[in-house]
This record gives sequence, C-alpha cells and structure tokens, in this order.
Amino acid sequence: MIAKLKGLIDSLGEDWVIVDVAGVGYLVSCSGRTLARLEVGRPAVLAVETWVREDAIQLFGFAEPAERDWFRLLTTVQGVGARVALAILSVIPPDQILRTIAAQDRAPLQRASGVGPRLAARILAELKDKAVAVAALTPTGADVAGAPGGGVADVGGAGEDAVSALVNLGYRRLEAFEAVAAARAAGEGEGDTARLIRAALQRLGRDLLGSGR
Repeated sequence: MIAKLKGLIDSLGEDWVIVDVAGVGYLVSCSGRTLARLEVGRPAVLAVETWVREDAIQLFGFAEPAERDWFRLLTTVQGVGARVALAILSVIPPDQILRTIAAQDRAPLQRASGVGPRLAARILAELKDKAVAVAALTPTGADVAGAPGGGVADVGGAGEDAVSALVNLGYRRLEAFEAVAAARAAGEGEGDTARLIRAALQRLGRDLLGSGR
C-alpha cells in the first residue's frame, strides 16, 4: 500500500500528475488545489490514498494529510466518488470544509463540478456527525466542533433564525453562521433572535472594515 510519494514532478495534467521516484513514474490523481502547488522538474512530497480495484490500482495525491483525510470522509457519502471528492477539495480548502458542514451551507459545495443541490444536501446531512472526527486536523476545527453527542456544533433555534435573517439581508450563509456562532459563544444575545442579529451585524461590520471590503 502506497501512503506517500517523494520525488520529482515529471509532468502535470488537468487532474493528474506523474511523480518520478527513482526513475519510476507514478500516475497520481489530484485536486486542483494540490496541482497548483506543483511544478514540473521540482521536488514534491504527496500524501497518497491507494485504491485497489479488481482491474486497476489508483493513486490519489494530496499536498497535505488533512486534504487526504477529508477525501476519505467525503467518499463515504453515497454518490460521492473520487472525482467528485477531488472536485470539492479543488474549490473548498480543508480548513473550511468543517465550517461549511457546521453552517449547513450548500453553496460552496455546489461550486464543485458534479455536485447539485440534492447531493450537496446529502453530504451536509451525512457528514454533520462524522466530520468532528477530523476536526482536530483543521486549524478552525475547535471553533465548530464539540456539540453534545460528539457532532458538529450548531447555533440553536434563535441562532438559526438569526442566520436566516442575515441571509435574507444578503450575507452568505457561511459568514452569517460564523458571526452568529461567535456572538452566541461570547454570550451576546443568547436565546434572543433580535439581539443575536444585532450582535452578529456588529461583528460582520468589524470584519468588513478589517478586510477593507
């Protein structure tokens, strides 16, 4: 079983790379995010997931182990094969996937080729309880993990109403969820939808000013 490859990049394609390891070329499928970090003729180290089939052996390579772990988790969802999992990892960084699941936000997932509304909803539903298993692998995992029962934390009934209100005001669901979650964690407007909205709006305003948007 191949778990890692270290060698020179021989050639790159749209969704693959050939890694030359001591004269042997390994064909490896990768996400766009990983491919963007590789350069022909340069050394590279890839974390590898090996799939053994009756008629083939497939290698999937990742620039970081966390991406490989999310690939494994994504492919446990019915309807998500290797191609779709790589497409998702091409548009969502590993440290943002858990936040997307916690926010139950279909929009980022639907940016991936092959993911429609129905499949996005299934991914969010099936991974909400499983995702905490890899939360520790992402820098932001502790912010959204730790719900009772070991699942992904949510914002509660009043918080969900506040998130919906912010979305109706034009904010993306993910940024609305994070602002409400932060306000709730700080004890700002706990259990009161109107107060949570105001607190979240203040945080969103600070974030916009801080980012220069």
